[in-house]
Amino acid sequence: MDFSHNDKTKALLEKLDNFIAEHIAPIENEVYDFHHKENNHGDWKNWKLHPGTEALKAKAREAGLANLFLPDAELGQGLTTLEYAPMAERMGKYLFAPEIFNCNAPDTGNMEVLYHFGSDAQKEKWLTPLLAGEIRSVFGMTEPDVASSDATNMAATIIEDGDDVVINGKKWWSTGLGHPNAAFTIFMGLSNPDNDKHSRHSMVIVPLDTPGITIKRMLDAYGDYDAPYGHGEMHFDNVRVSKDNIIMGLGKGFAIAQGRLGPGRIHHCMRAIGMAEKALELALKRGHERVAFGKPIIRLGGNLERVADARMAIEQARLLTLHAAWKIDNLGVKHAMTEISAIKVVVPNMLQNVVDMALQIHGGAGMCSDFPLARFAAGARALRLADGPDEVHKGMVSRLELKKYQ
Repeated sequence: MDFSHNDKTKALLEKLDNFIAEHIAPIENEVYDFHHKENNHGDWKNWKLHPGTEALKAKAREAGLANLFLPDAELGQGLTTLEYAPMAERMGKYLFAPEIFNCNAPDTGNMEVLYHFGSDAQKEKWLTPLLAGEIRSVFGMTEPDVASSDATNMAATIIEDGDDVVINGKKWWSTGLGHPNAAFTIFMGLSNPDNDKHSRHSMVIVPLDTPGITIKRMLDAYGDYDAPYGHGEMHFDNVRVSKDNIIMGLGKGFAIAQGRLGPGRIHHCMRAIGMAEKALELALKRGHERVAFGKPIIRLGGNLERVADARMAIEQARLLTLHAAWKIDNLGVKHAMTEISAIKVVVPNMLQNVVDMALQIHGGAGMCSDFPLARFAAGARALRLADGPDEVHKGMVSRLELKKYQ
């Protein structure tokens, strides 16, 4: 297995690094301050994007740096999962950067769903404006009234009625629901209850302005609303859309999800590794700049060993993630299930530990918005639940291990 960067990746990485250094790093604190002061409240209908966002998106597109995640040479740069991985890591250092390059979750996953499984009409109506960065999207999966760690528990329904389907139920932690440009959700619900358990659910495109949808609230995480993106709760009361909005067919929800979640988990994990690199960088700078008891604090209280532990953990997590990416590209998602499940445990836990170390070195400053560490800490903890809890992924790894000896 060769994880080295080929010439195409090297050229794009150089261009990406230059763009970040010139346009994103200089306004990092300004963007965080704007989002915190203007939007950090539950009144999500008035949330705003930083005024420079659209101009930066246009610059990135002109530079050929949009849609890097998509394995299509015309609509993106034709990168494999392994080739895109270091790009996601670079973006992960700045929480708002993925949107600038149109590589933000959950849009990347939704675009991949539409790209691989959508009809021509669905692609024209929804994928094209998503790829252009004109709209944003939501993924409606998790539900408040069932244990969503077992995805087969999803109880929200999709019922055929003539040429339409009628949707009822609740979804929450739907990322991006508060974004001013959010236009539709891909809704996953129970459509074929008599089928086997992995053929009972479907995915349907539902415009957010469809009658019967009520956005109840945005949920705060650690007291922050993650504005202007948000994680919202939606209620669906006899929401009616055309059968043409069903993706691939009734009962195909889990088959689509498998394809969606493989590359998407690489993206999440590489962005998390970028956060960890940024946290370690900040810890080293702070540790050298601050003096206590006559020494730079980096040389106090075992901090040097903590730095070493962080570096080793980051490198291990990166190699495991690149291994998963390589297997997806070369063998397919089905043959990478152990690695995909493993990185969703290893990487968020690694990030949580590295960020906590950096917070400790920063002292009180790490707790406030002067640095991105508190945001990183919330993101790290959320990642241990967002794509399924650690226990679910460990269960998958153990089942696959046991199969080898049966």
